[in-house]
Amino acid sequence: MANEIQRQLVIIGGAEDKEGDCIILREFVRRAGGTKAKVVIMTAATELPREVGENYIRIFERLGAEQARIIDTETREDASSSTALKAVEEATGVFFTGGDQARITSILKDTDLDAAIHKRYAEGIVVGGTSAGAAVMPDIMIVEGDSETNPRINMVDLGPGMGFLPGIVIDQHFSQRGRLGRLISALAQQPAVLGFGIDENTAMVITGDKMEVVGEGVITVVDENELVHNNVDEILRDEPLAFCGARLHILPHGYKFDLKTHKPILDGRSVVNNEGNELAASVS
Repeated sequence: MANEIQRQLVIIGGAEDKEGDCIILREFVRRAGGTKAKVVIMTAATELPREVGENYIRIFERLGAEQARIIDTETREDASSSTALKAVEEATGVFFTGGDQARITSILKDTDLDAAIHKRYAEGIVVGGTSAGAAVMPDIMIVEGDSETNPRINMVDLGPGMGFLPGIVIDQHFSQRGRLGRLISALAQQPAVLGFGIDENTAMVITGDKMEVVGEGVITVVDENELVHNNVDEILRDEPLAFCGARLHILPHGYKFDLKTHKPILDGRSVVNNEGNELAASVS
């Protein structure tokens, strides 16, 4: 029986190492096929597509990819280009650069190119993104917001994402910009029950339902699956948000998390306490 195709994502919190060991980008290239990797670089998010795209071409080729090329989409019409569609069809990896996540969705969402990338993703190629390219991965994304500790409804604006990882919300540059408040605010306003805050030079590397942390920072996981109370329906937009009963996980490099069971994994098993019961959180 053929092996089930595992969908792969490399979601980076921004400011990834591009000059040294490039651990995260190296992992992306490895998953895309190593020396046989054919990577397309999506520059829709940035206002400097040529400069940013050529920098990633140099990096991916230095890491051993067979081919790296830019798909520059300045307008939605560009997202129907036969050249771009052919490049995606031949690619083994698709990488979204940083910039402005709203530019990605306004140009690409619900286009022929969007459909082509999702088709190839379902077939098993790796899709990656950094900063804005990470923000667009859920079906509902953080468009923009204030970095404040105390969550309020009006501190974050949400919008449709690209839908590679539905049912979650992602924030990036997380610890560096103090974004716990806005991640909680985003979670409180939409159906997703898992929130991931990804530090800079840190990535969520996902295969199927399993996530592994790669990089120098941590990933903060907020799980509201068993939330007992919030006051979203009782407050005005600028008033403090209550958020009671959520679970918090802090996961550094090498730690894993099961996206289906919502539990951290240590040595191939969920974390358990002395009584043999599964624990909700793993803090290292």
